[in-house]
Amino acid sequence: MGGHALTSSKSTVDVSVCVYCASRPVPQHYLALAAEVGTGIAKRGWSLVSGGGRVSMMGEVTRAARAGGARTVGVMPRALVEREVADTESDELLVVDTMRERKGLMDAHASAFLALPGGIGTCEELFEVWTARYIGMHVKPVVLLDPDGHYDGLLAWLRGMVDSGFASQHSLDALTVVTDVEAALDACAP
Repeated sequence: MGGHALTSSKSTVDVSVCVYCASRPVPQHYLALAAEVGTGIAKRGWSLVSGGGRVSMMGEVTRAARAGGARTVGVMPRALVEREVADTESDELLVVDTMRERKGLMDAHASAFLALPGGIGTCEELFEVWTARYIGMHVKPVVLLDPDGHYDGLLAWLRGMVDSGFASQHSLDALTVVTDVEAALDACAP
């Protein structure tokens, strides 16, 4: 399936933000953060692309975006439909066979990528789109929203990779790291 931008009646520019975040139980303040991101996406007249789950942060960002009038697209592997409890309320729920297909469709539907606090799945998705940007496979914004230091250890490790020569500062610069929702959404804008 070829990539295309999702349209919104609220915006003259098609912006669709792919949000990566936790799909397992997390503290309440992370659920509130996800809802704030979803609301912010809707207020800007943008669309949301997500992993298609209706639980935890993934569910909160999607419900808030949809409540604000944003178009929501979820992409979920068939094997996870039951495990993650698919968001059947999505404007479009794309069910695929593999995780690779999932990520490919999420990438194709997105004009920007925004990672919130999450676990290894969130990190894996972030690293893939960030690496692709760094090596020139796309020019879409890749943003990490870290309001409370969730990723401090990871970011310190990455800076250490630069110091030891395993990564360049240019590669780190391909990732925008911010601490508040408005700055994150501004960084996702075209």
